[in-house]
Amino acid sequence: MRVLTCLVAFHDLRLVALAALVCLGGGYVTIELFRRAQERTGIQRGGWIFMAAVAAGCSVWCTHFIAILAYRTDIPAQYDPVRTLASLLVMIAGGALAFFMIHAPSFARTTLSGVVLGLSVSAMHYLGMFAYSVDGFVQWDPTYVVLSVVAALGFGIVFAHAVAAGHRWIALAAFTSSVVTLHFTGMAAVTVTALAPAGAGATGGTEGLAVAVTGGLLLLLGTGVASYLIDSDVTEQNVDTLRRLALSDGLTGLPNRTHFVGRLDAELARASAQAGKLAVAIIDLDKFKEVNDLYGHDAGDSVLRIVAGRFSAMLQEGELIARMGGDEFAAVKRFSADEEVKEFGVRLEEALFEPIRLGESDILGGGSIGLSIYPDDGDTSARLVGNADLAMYRAKSDVTRAVCYYDATMDEAARARRDLAAEMRTSLEEGHFALHYQVQTDFERGEIIGYEALLRWNHPTRGLIEPAEFVPLAEETGLILPLGEWVLRTACAEAARWDPRMSIAVNISAVQLGHIDLPRLVAEVLRDTGLAPARLELEITETAIIRNRSKALRAMEGIRALGVTVAIDDFGTGYSSLATLRTFPFDRIKLDRAFIRDLATDQQSLAIMRAVLALGRSLNIRVLAEGVETRDQLAVLQAEGCTQAQGFYFGYPSAPAQLAPAGAGPAASAAAPPAAAGGLNLAFPLPLR
Repeated sequence: MRVLTCLVAFHDLRLVALAALVCLGGGYVTIELFRRAQERTGIQRGGWIFMAAVAAGCSVWCTHFIAILAYRTDIPAQYDPVRTLASLLVMIAGGALAFFMIHAPSFARTTLSGVVLGLSVSAMHYLGMFAYSVDGFVQWDPTYVVLSVVAALGFGIVFAHAVAAGHRWIALAAFTSSVVTLHFTGMAAVTVTALAPAGAGATGGTEGLAVAVTGGLLLLLGTGVASYLIDSDVTEQNVDTLRRLALSDGLTGLPNRTHFVGRLDAELARASAQAGKLAVAIIDLDKFKEVNDLYGHDAGDSVLRIVAGRFSAMLQEGELIARMGGDEFAAVKRFSADEEVKEFGVRLEEALFEPIRLGESDILGGGSIGLSIYPDDGDTSARLVGNADLAMYRAKSDVTRAVCYYDATMDEAARARRDLAAEMRTSLEEGHFALHYQVQTDFERGEIIGYEALLRWNHPTRGLIEPAEFVPLAEETGLILPLGEWVLRTACAEAARWDPRMSIAVNISAVQLGHIDLPRLVAEVLRDTGLAPARLELEITETAIIRNRSKALRAMEGIRALGVTVAIDDFGTGYSSLATLRTFPFDRIKLDRAFIRDLATDQQSLAIMRAVLALGRSLNIRVLAEGVETRDQLAVLQAEGCTQAQGFYFGYPSAPAQLAPAGAGPAASAAAPPAAAGGLNLAFPLPLR
């Protein structure tokens, strides 16, 4: 009751209201600055805690000062500047300590921080009261002094727990209550007896002083608010920048995989709610790795940027194109009529196939596009992307079209490929693979010079499966690595039992060349089988070489250092045959069968064959013609000076047990050439010991 009487009878209620508003405003800014400190670490957190402590100290100090000015005693009064400043600094220091302690994840420390804050408010008030000197006697009632401090401590503890838990409005109410309750309970503890007559020398213009103090506080709090807003804006900009970086591809500027998946999910939800349709496209560039190998990775990056720019330029409303990684892109399009999807595919194709200018060279563009449709081909993003991917691979395998739509049979084909891959692994473990050997001859001398090892898969239920069907799958799945090692070991072990004049040729996959230490493997196999290195020849295609030229060169140099010979297989069908011959250390050129097939009737094939023979002679590299099947082809080769060949004319590929017995030529083998070929009735040296 005494507190209420003191408030009503001895205070200017206008200034009391102003003090309350100052306390509320200062408390709000303090809490927001402290919340920002909770979002920071290290030095930044310390800086924001200091600003919150300054805001708290100034708001409490100004609230106290305005409330003192509101106290009406008609007794002359003065203020000790040192004690007045000390009261402000005590509040700032105590507030900073309390805010630092609130950060600790402990109930006890949070409670203690509330006690520190309450004691700081109390110390500020009573230091301020000691700075307030009047011409009279001042008496204190200890009961109200204790009550005021207890109230400050209680509300301080509530404030600490509320602000630590993120309850800003409870914290603001507790902060204001702590300051206001302490002040007016403490003022009720004071009794002043004047020495001079009432009103003599009374101070005036308190309203002006109150306005000045409030203005200073507002200036300080305004600085804090401005800092908060600037930091909020900078933080928002940083968040936007990080969001863009997280959702964009750094090389092309297109959306990345994460962005695409999120957008696709959103478009699916929209299409489901509105009974709409979506098209999902997967796009893969043609021969991108070859561009990197031939022109360098900078050129490859330029190609990606150019293609991405074309994609961006062709986009229309309801469309998005993203880079999924490497040379793969993905797109999503809203549509209502099928013609819109067809037109979208045409635009994608045009962007892909327009030539690309790199320096002085024009690179022919190209790619494969697979499309799936919602809801026909799937109702989830993973299903639609997977089906579009299957369609893209179908387009890649079909040279007649660049755009392919998904259909259910592709799932069957994909499942069949997965089953075949699993069966291939089982067959390798259970010994269902075998090697057949095709004879290689020097028909000028009438000699067998060696055999080429050819892989055969005798499937237990499907019968004989062609290499063209399972070898690409083995390369895709990585099974070619153990399979290729088995071929190399088996062929070398077989050849070690032959006449020592016979060589063995083994094909090496591009995957083997790029993923294993091939010279080490060859050396190990030669040591284990006892085969002389000079009797082993490894056949490598230009395609395998061009995938990684530097690694291929190192591997081939290491192989030749062992004494093993190296042949370039399928010569004339690669990307840069002359450059390949000049760069890599080949011992033999194998002229592709495509140039032999029409040798007797096609002048262009004849001209190419003559050029290769001339090239071999000038580089001192032997040339062997593949795919010789007729006497006419052999006659042309003989006339042009080619002396080595292999093909059905000399014998079909045979199992080891069916190779020509001692004293017989290849035509006498169990796998004799067709009668139309006539055979070659020569006595070759013994292929077996």
